[in-house]
Amino acid sequence: MGSDASESNKIETFEDFLRVHGLLLAASGLPPQLHMPLFEKLSAEIFDGGAYFQIEPTDEEGRQRRLVMTSDFMGKESNVFLIDHAWTFRLSDAYKQLQEVPGLAQRMGSLMCVDLDLNSDDEQASTAKNWSNEASKVSAADLAREKLAKAKEKGDIVRWLELEELGIDDHTLVSLDLSTKFPDLLALSLCQNKLVSADAVVHEVSNLTRLKALWLNGNPITEKQDSYVMDKILQANPRLEILNSHFTRSFGKWALGFCGGLYEKDNPGHLLENSQHPLLGVTSLDLSNRGIHNLVHNKAFSPVEMPSLSYLNLKDNPFDEISASDMLEVLKRFSNLSSLEVDIPGPLGESSLMILESLPNLSQLNGVCTSKIIEAGKHVIDSIMEPRLPEWSPGEPLTDRIINAMWLYLMNYRLADEEKIDETSVWYAMDELGSALRHSDEPNFMVAPFLYMPEGKLSSSVSFSLLWPIRDIANGYECTRDFLFGINEEKQRSARLTAWFHTPKNYFIHEYEKHRQRLALRSLTPASSKASSTRGLLKGDRTALRVYTDIPHIEDFLTRPEFVITSDPKGADIIWTSMQVDEDMRKAAGITDEQYINQFPFEACLVMKHHLAKTVQEAYGLPEWLQPTYNLEMHLTQLIGDYCLRERNRLNNLWILKPWNMARTIDTTVTNSISAIIRLMETGPKICQKYIEHPALFNGRKFDLRFIVLVRSVNPMEIFLADIFWVRLANNQYSLEQNSLFEYETHFTVMNYRGKINHKDTQEFVEEFEQEHGVKWSDIHERTRKMIRSVFEAAATVHPEMHSPMSRAIYGIDVMLDSSFQPKLLEVTYCPDCTRACKYDMKAVGRKGEETVKGRDFFNYVFGCLFLNESAHVSPL
Repeated sequence: MGSDASESNKIETFEDFLRVHGLLLAASGLPPQLHMPLFEKLSAEIFDGGAYFQIEPTDEEGRQRRLVMTSDFMGKESNVFLIDHAWTFRLSDAYKQLQEVPGLAQRMGSLMCVDLDLNSDDEQASTAKNWSNEASKVSAADLAREKLAKAKEKGDIVRWLELEELGIDDHTLVSLDLSTKFPDLLALSLCQNKLVSADAVVHEVSNLTRLKALWLNGNPITEKQDSYVMDKILQANPRLEILNSHFTRSFGKWALGFCGGLYEKDNPGHLLENSQHPLLGVTSLDLSNRGIHNLVHNKAFSPVEMPSLSYLNLKDNPFDEISASDMLEVLKRFSNLSSLEVDIPGPLGESSLMILESLPNLSQLNGVCTSKIIEAGKHVIDSIMEPRLPEWSPGEPLTDRIINAMWLYLMNYRLADEEKIDETSVWYAMDELGSALRHSDEPNFMVAPFLYMPEGKLSSSVSFSLLWPIRDIANGYECTRDFLFGINEEKQRSARLTAWFHTPKNYFIHEYEKHRQRLALRSLTPASSKASSTRGLLKGDRTALRVYTDIPHIEDFLTRPEFVITSDPKGADIIWTSMQVDEDMRKAAGITDEQYINQFPFEACLVMKHHLAKTVQEAYGLPEWLQPTYNLEMHLTQLIGDYCLRERNRLNNLWILKPWNMARTIDTTVTNSISAIIRLMETGPKICQKYIEHPALFNGRKFDLRFIVLVRSVNPMEIFLADIFWVRLANNQYSLEQNSLFEYETHFTVMNYRGKINHKDTQEFVEEFEQEHGVKWSDIHERTRKMIRSVFEAAATVHPEMHSPMSRAIYGIDVMLDSSFQPKLLEVTYCPDCTRACKYDMKAVGRKGEETVKGRDFFNYVFGCLFLNESAHVSPL
C-alpha cells in the first residue's frame, strides 16, 4: 500500500505530505478539501473523536455497541478523524500475539464484548465462579420440592417447570417422578442437562398427559439429531405442540399463543380449554425458525382466531408441504396484517413484487417500506437482519473467544513498495471508537486505512484509519459505515453480508441443494484408448537435442549425451521453463511452433485450483476423491448453504481456504467460522474446500504424498507415473483444537519454505505405515493411480483444446489419504519443485527387486520418457 520514497526527507510541510502520500490519499477516497486537516491532525497526533462521538451499548447485555453523534451537527465531508489501530497482525500470528502481548487479549475481549462473564484480572477464578462444579449446584430434586411447596402455600398448581443446567441424567430424571408430582404440567424445560436415553424421557412424558411444550435443547439426546428418538417422544405424548423449540405437527393455539407472547412462565395458558378464542388479543406473532412444514391446514392459524394480527414473521421455516399460492391465499384473509417477514426467494415466491401484488395491504415487507420496494422495482430485498453477536461457550478461554469474534470487527490492507506486493495481508482492529461503527447500506460515514510515513519512507510508516462524514448528520443519530463498500450484487453482496448478519438459511440451503443436484447428474465416460502416436525425437545419427532452460536443477542434472544445454532459446529443440509461455514471451524469446515446450495449452484447467475443481466437477460431478469445493468468487451462496446444512445436522464444519494460484500454502487458512470464510475473500480470490478433518496419520502426524506425472500426449492419452513418490510430514502431532488451527507445522506438510523439513525415506514410510494401520500399500497405490488417471481424463474431455503435439510436461500431484485410506486430490502443480527428487536416492516402492533410483538421474529419466519414448523408472497410467 503506497511506495517507499527512500530518498525523501522527513515530512515537514503540507507539500511534503502530498508528495509522499499522494497515491495513498487517492486510494483512500478522502476528499481533497480534507487533506490539509488530515495533515494537521497527523502532525500533531490529534485524536479528537471523543469530542464529537459517544459509544453506547445496543442491548442490556452489552454484547454490541454503536457510535452516536454528540455534536450538534456535522456537514458532509466537513471533517476528518484519526482512528487508531488497537491490534495489527498477520493472521498466522494472531493466536500467539493474544497469548504473549501483555494486555492485548484483555483489551480485545472488552472491545469485542466477549469478556462479559469474565473478571479480566483472573479469568480462571471467574470461570470457576460462574461455572461451579456439580456438587455446589442445587439438586433437581431439591428444586422440584421447593417449587411444589411454594405452589401448595399459594394454593396453586405447577404448570410450568424449568429444571435447567442441573446435571440431570437419565437415572435422575426417572427418580424425580415428575408425572406424579406435577401431573398438570403444560411446559417442561430440561435444557442443558445430561439426558441420553429416549426411554427415560418417554417414561416421564407418557404420563404428563397435558404437556404442551418440552425443551431438551443442549442434552446429548438432541445432539444426536435422531428423528427416531424424537418420534418416540411424540408417540408417547401426541398432545405436544412444541418439542425442542420447534413446532410439532400437532401444534395449535397453545404454540401460537406462546410465540405471540401470550403464554409464558407466569401465564402458562391453563385456561385455554375454557376459552373459545384465546388468541384474540395477539397482534404480533414471531414464527421464525420453528420447523413448520404447513400452516394452511391448521385451524388455529386463521383470522377468526387472530383477527388483530398485524405483524407476522415466517422466516427460516421449511414450509415444504404447502404451495406458495395456498400460503398467500391464507395470508390474504388477515385483513389487519401490515408487516410481514419472510424469506425471499422462499415459500411465498421468488419475487417481493409478486408477494406485494398478492398482499396489497402490507406496509412493510422484511422491515422495508413497501412503497419503496415498488418504486425501486426490487424483486429480491435484504431483510432487516439480526446482527451476528459474538458467541462463546461457558468456560471458553478468552483467546478462543476473540479468535471467533474478531471477524466481526477486522479490516485489512496489503503492503507494497516499488519492487513487490506482500504475499500476506495485514489485518487490524480499529480502536474502540472505530469498532463501534455498525453497518448500513446507506451509511453516513466512510472509513479507509491510511499509512502515515513521517520520515518519508515505508519503514517509518504508522497505520491509522480515516473517518469522515459522507452525509449531513445531526445530534443523536447513529454513525454507520458500509462494511461492503464498493461491492454490489455482481460481487455477491447479499451473500457476503452473512459474515455480519443472520441471513436466511433456507434460501442458501435451497441453492446448495440445487447445485448439488446438478453436479450429481454429471458422469464422464472416458474415451476409448487410442494407439500411441508420439515418437522419440532422435532419429538416426541426429545430433543431441538442444535444451533451453531457466531451471538450475536441469542444467545440473540433465547429463545424458542425447541432450545438451543451450543458452539460446531460438536455437533450442526443447524449451523447458518455469515461466508461462504466452504470446508475448514467444515473441520476445523468438520461440516458434516447431519447438517442444514443457506446457500444454489450457493447462490452467489443472494447475489453477478453481479451474481444477471446475474441470473435475464438470466431468464427474461429485467424485469421492475430491472434497466439496467452491469457487468463492462464483459460488459463495452455495457454500453458505452447505455450511448451514452441516451446521443444522451437527456435522463437522472445518474448511480450508486456498488462493487460486499461490503455492507453498501462502494465504491458506483453516477455519470453522462462516464469517472468517467470507471475510478472507477480501485478501484475493480463493476456493473453499471441505477440510479433511480425519486424515490418515503417520505416528500421529498429518502427511501428504507428492507424485510426479509425465505427460507425452493428451489425445491420445499418454501419461506416466514416476516410480518414486515423496512423503511430506507435518512436524507436530495432529490436533483439531482451536489453537492448533494457527499452527503451520500441525496442519500443513510443506516444510521446504517454512518450518523444519524432516525427510522420510519412502520405503521406510510404506513399511511402517502398513504395520501401523494394518493395510496393504499396494491397494492404496492402485486407488491413487486410478484417481490420477481420472484427473487427466477429465481435463482431456472437458478441455480437448489442451492437446498439442509439441507439448510435453511434468506435473506434481499432491494427494492426501483420509482415515479410510481413500486418496483425496489436493492440487496439481505445474513445473513442480524437484529438489528432493534430485537430492535423494530412493527405492521404487512396489517394484520387483526394489530398484534404487538415483537422485542425480531424475531428470535423465524424465527427459528419456518424454522425448525418447523410454519407460525407465516410470509406469503408464
